[in-house]
Amino acid sequence: MTAFIKSLIKRPCYKVSSSSTLVEVIEVLSRHNIGAVLVVDETNSVEGIISERDIVRRLLIDQIVNGLVASDIMTKNVISVTPNVSSSEIMKLMTENKCRHLPIVSNGQLLGVVSIGDVVKRLLEKYDQELEQMRTFINA
Repeated sequence: MTAFIKSLIKRPCYKVSSSSTLVEVIEVLSRHNIGAVLVVDETNSVEGIISERDIVRRLLIDQIVNGLVASDIMTKNVISVTPNVSSSEIMKLMTENKCRHLPIVSNGQLLGVVSIGDVVKRLLEKYDQELEQMRTFINA
């Protein structure tokens, strides 16, 4: 497991149940300033994911939020990664599948989530490290 993945697993991972109301889901997204929330069962297994896009698309169809629950709007076929994934593999999965959030799962259990912002931040850190190494080499 890379240091990058370890850092992601250590931070809070926000989740809801499939019976959470859409209003509750929106409150979680808003309160924590996040773009997606995972839907898990009582054993912490991923059942789905709800992104801001999912909510907007559903509102376009129904034009209401009352009565809707997480299971009504969640994406059920969730693409996930294991703790051994590299940031390059994450970028490839996100690009190919046009998604911005991937759960980190091990043995069917949710460990954390990685966002596209996390990957961009990691890339910038790598570039900064390489730049510093080049400066050190040139000045040596």
